[in-house]
Amino acid sequence: MTTALITGATAGIGAAFARRLASDGHNLVLVARDTERLRAQATELHDGHGIEAEVLTADLSTDSGIDAVAARLTDRVSPVDLLVNNAGFGNKGRYLDVPVADELTMLKVHCEAVLRLTSAAAGSMRERGRGGVVNVASVAAFLPRGTYGASKAWVVQFTQGAAKDLAGSGVRLMALCPGFVRTEFHERAGMGTGNIPDWMWLDADKLVAAALEDLARGRSVSIPDPRYKALMGLVKLTPRSLLGGVTSRAGRSYGPQ
Repeated sequence: MTTALITGATAGIGAAFARRLASDGHNLVLVARDTERLRAQATELHDGHGIEAEVLTADLSTDSGIDAVAARLTDRVSPVDLLVNNAGFGNKGRYLDVPVADELTMLKVHCEAVLRLTSAAAGSMRERGRGGVVNVASVAAFLPRGTYGASKAWVVQFTQGAAKDLAGSGVRLMALCPGFVRTEFHERAGMGTGNIPDWMWLDADKLVAAALEDLARGRSVSIPDPRYKALMGLVKLTPRSLLGGVTSRAGRSYGPQ
């Protein structure tokens, strides 16, 4: 049986990955900050699917948290075959309204943690000649939308570059770029969601299924829904000067900064 490590595993996309991978027979290492929720999730997945679910409490906004997860990823006795870097959050407010300390924490989680954990996992996987890494980004990566969008753009560019460098090694890397998904994301950031049109919402379980199919196909970027693929196609055709104004207004209504 293979083992998958998922950060931000207790809710939303991370929890959907855990459910799907457990149902497929993968053992899991579940990473989040809330030990109680992790243990409850691990018990549920073990009892429901007969897999082993390991709990690793870690805060990826700290060096000690990143170090703990990196150490698990480089464990030669119990290797990890799939890493899902899903942990992330949004800040409510426009640029300069959000404290710089909060922006730096976002970069720590979205960029530094992703870099360090991907490097730890991919190095071990390359030695074994197999493995996969899914770095969860966002369609915000393709829009000029403050620190959140910039951090997710970094995830996409980093993942694509690393995927090219590791081509032929047996290690696959993919950036997953979802749109709006019904999770705890907006609630934790204090953002209302009542003004987001119903058609823009994605189902987390369907999203994960599409993402895993794209990973199996060897894609380095996955936008797992035809609606958002069409929207991102339009974005590519829209002048950047116009796009900035549109996304600024939309971001104040719908998304994180």
